Amino acid sequence: MIKAVVFDMDGVIFDSEKLYRKHWMISAKEYGLDEKIMKTLLDKIAGATKERNEKLMKDHFGQDFDYMAFRESTMNRMDKDIDENGVELKPGVRELLNYLKGHGYMIGLATSTVKERAERNLKRAGLISYFDGIMYGGIVTNGKPAPDIYEHACQLLGVPVSEAIGVEDSINGIISSHAAGLYTIMVVDLIQPNDEVRAIADQIYDSLFEVKELLESGTL
Repeated sequence: MIKAVVFDMDGVIFDSEKLYRKHWMISAKEYGLDEKIMKTLLDKIAGATKERNEKLMKDHFGQDFDYMAFRESTMNRMDKDIDENGVELKPGVRELLNYLKGHGYMIGLATSTVKERAERNLKRAGLISYFDGIMYGGIVTNGKPAPDIYEHACQLLGVPVSEAIGVEDSINGIISSHAAGLYTIMVVDLIQPNDEVRAIADQIYDSLFEVKELLESGTL
């Protein structure tokens, strides 16, 4: 019996992955990086920790590449973009969160985004009060695609992983949720499911409305 739903944030709650990609590519141009290579890395970067992404970028752009400076410049520009223009919610977010609250489900968040940035965006959107437990980026040693963040999120909620759903949009996130033992749903954003995702995801949907329909059906 499902008692909790644990969400990723960027690309699931917020329509923010397109902003990440926009600003990664602006920074790539500023730093003189090969833009074709950078585009091929975007799916691998999504959902992962800064430490994992630092290794990935250095593997492609050289060990002397200052990833942390590159990342800070990118994130500062994106934060300014969001402060000035806001960030949209993904379709169905409020409907699903209200349904979950109204039917007694625990609601968790498992995001690779650091607390300051995630909290700011959640509070701005009026969503933070929905969550019974939040795992921010950097809390666990091993971030996505390791299972740790989803395991700890379920511990915060006091729910066994076998009684929780993980909702993700990235390949790294799908692997993480599945490895932790949650019923894993991919809600497609910018990343299309590959063969690995199709093999391990329990459901692949186009929107959060379908997650709500699944819960309403009573089949889980």
